Amino acid sequence: MAKPVVIVVGADKGGVGKTTVSRTLLDYFNANNVPTRAFDTESPRGTLRRFHPDITEIVDMTTTSDQMKIFDTLNAVSPSVTVIDVRAGLLSPALASLRDIGFLDAAKGGQIIFSVFHILGPSIASLDEIAETANFMQGAKYFLVKNFINDTQFFQWDQSTYNSYFHRIKDATDLTIPKLNEMAFEQVEVASVPFLKFVANKDINDDAANYSFVLRGYVRHWLANVWSEFDRIKLTDLVGAGKSNARGGEK
Repeated sequence: MAKPVVIVVGADKGGVGKTTVSRTLLDYFNANNVPTRAFDTESPRGTLRRFHPDITEIVDMTTTSDQMKIFDTLNAVSPSVTVIDVRAGLLSPALASLRDIGFLDAAKGGQIIFSVFHILGPSIASLDEIAETANFMQGAKYFLVKNFINDTQFFQWDQSTYNSYFHRIKDATDLTIPKLNEMAFEQVEVASVPFLKFVANKDINDDAANYSFVLRGYVRHWLANVWSEFDRIKLTDLVGAGKSNARGGEK
């Protein structure tokens, strides 16, 4: 049996676009025919579930019962990948919980493939987050994600300072999510569909929609750039699936 894969997407700071990154991951795995399920920890309402209702469940990751719902089922469900969108401010507490239940030890022992997508903000506070998160990264693949939403400028510190934090984590990898045209982003938000469906001009039920040709083009181009980054870090290798020659949704 293939090892379960768990990907945590989060940040201790809000407004850095972690749910957007989670959505691109779900679209990427869908396009590469990798069965995936997701948990949205923004309880009781969840942004991720609005876009991917069929595969997303809303949970409160601070409760034991919902932790059991996620981790007791890793070997009992068919999706090979579990994406957990951790709500703002909960990344470090969530990782501490994973340590306490023995999940990090299982990852370190090779029983589970564990990856963290840490969405960085532009301030010095993000460097402090890296330092705190480093304590939990043994046995995990750690990605530091620069997400250029809202014309975010990286970084408000010098490169040597950033490197001093970055190199505390063995094998940490930089990842860049480019900025999406604002009007295109807003139209996808209004449509409440995955980026892939927007590009394909489909509504949430896969019926034909009438989205702007121009805005669909912007989303298609942006998504291709994001996926190039995922290809660069060999994300499909992480889950044991080779990249498809003809990915679904690349229309």
